[in-house]
Amino acid sequence: MTLVDHMKIWQAHVDTALDTWLPKPNIEPFRLHEAMRYSVFNGGKRLRPVLVYAAGMAMEVPTAWLHAPACAIECIHAYSLIHDDLPAMDDDDLRRGKPTCHRAFDEATAILAGDALQALAVHILSHGLDRQIPAEQRLAMIDLLAVSSGSRGMAGGQALDLGAVGKTLTEAELENMHIHKTGALIRSSVLFGVLCSNNPQESVKNQLDHYAKCIGLAFQIHDDVLDETADTATLGKTQGADRARNKPTYPAIIGLDASIKLAQELADEAIDSLTEFNDNAAPLRDLARYVIERRN
Repeated sequence: MTLVDHMKIWQAHVDTALDTWLPKPNIEPFRLHEAMRYSVFNGGKRLRPVLVYAAGMAMEVPTAWLHAPACAIECIHAYSLIHDDLPAMDDDDLRRGKPTCHRAFDEATAILAGDALQALAVHILSHGLDRQIPAEQRLAMIDLLAVSSGSRGMAGGQALDLGAVGKTLTEAELENMHIHKTGALIRSSVLFGVLCSNNPQESVKNQLDHYAKCIGLAFQIHDDVLDETADTATLGKTQGADRARNKPTYPAIIGLDASIKLAQELADEAIDSLTEFNDNAAPLRDLARYVIERRN
């Protein structure tokens, strides 16, 4: 089975589960629930849920055990994009080729939709994890979600990103920003697959954690490259937006060719960290290439 085949199956799994967890738009407050569903079901690759399923497959976890963490991580990701697009943040009009949430609805509704999706993610992990997963591992997943989405993770990375506008960062400073802003949730996605297993050995966890750190940074570097090289129609968001806002990017700091090379090296390093895994880790290996070869 190819990576595309796996991704289609896993995307269908998480979409079905998300439809169950998200309040229907005919339930009050109608507009808020409509905005939440609009933002979750507006396309997207479902990369983070796919990583949950792929890591779970590598750990031989039953697929049904992975639906809840896959949904939780996607709700956090959707919330982060809603808030990232707001006028107080990046002030974007397009997301995945469609009007951003605050454009399709209004700014207040968008803020509340993001808040509600964040809370829903915690609810999903609190109630949706299979009871055969040891209690300490279920608690560890809730803790990991909180840390990776808070000030020591994604939100902290966004704060660093906003504070860096108009400044010249070192490569190390830029890496630190992206490890938090983008990498934290990608790392959590992979570790969710580990924590759902019956025997998450520390050595195995460390190998997959290193894999996740590598592809998380590679993903963001490639995003910076696409911002320079792809068009708006392909990206689904405004091309050159980061450059226009005078935000630090890898091409701006180390150059375009060096950025492409660095992303490739990180993908190779991620794959090398999986040498002790069998063919069940094939999707993870393929995903390391996918994150640096995608067009949007």
